Formats: sequence, C-alpha cells, structure tokens
Amino acid sequence: MPNTKSAIRRVRRVKKQTHINRIRKSKYKNAIKQMELLLKGKEKEKAKKYFSKFQSILMQVAKSGIISRNTAARKISRTSKKIFSK
Repeated sequence: MPNTKSAIRRVRRVKKQTHINRIRKSKYKNAIKQMELLLKGKEKEKAKKYFSKFQSILMQVAKSGIISRNTAARKISRTSKKIFSK
C-alpha cells in the first residue's frame, strides 16, 4: 500500500496508463490478425485497401511505445511485400 500522497496519486495514474496501454495493445493485435486473415483468404484487394489503416495503427502504437518503431517498420515492410509483390 502506498503511504505518501504522491505514491497514492502515482498508483491512480499507473492504473489509468495500464488501461490505456491495454487498449492500444489490443488495437495493435487486432490489426495484425485482420491483415493476416485478409492475406490468408487471398483477398489482396481488401488487403490493399486496409493497408493504409494497418500502417497507421502500427505507427500510432509505436509512437506511444507499446512496440518499438523498428518492430512496426518491420511488420509494415513484410506485409507490404506480401501484398504488393508479383
């Protein structure tokens, strides 16, 4: 249990941050699952339309620190290679 006033406030703040981070992580995972479904289902046109939103979500999550920028860039790159190659 926190003893000082500042520690009590900090606990409150961490609780809010944890909640927000969970939402962001969930958003990220859902975006990846959605893209994988589109790619497995051979729906390249839908995947092309969804790609810009996918890219946006990944960069937002990377910006907030949920995943690293390099991880986001790598996932975007590999996905674009699958969609736009051939």
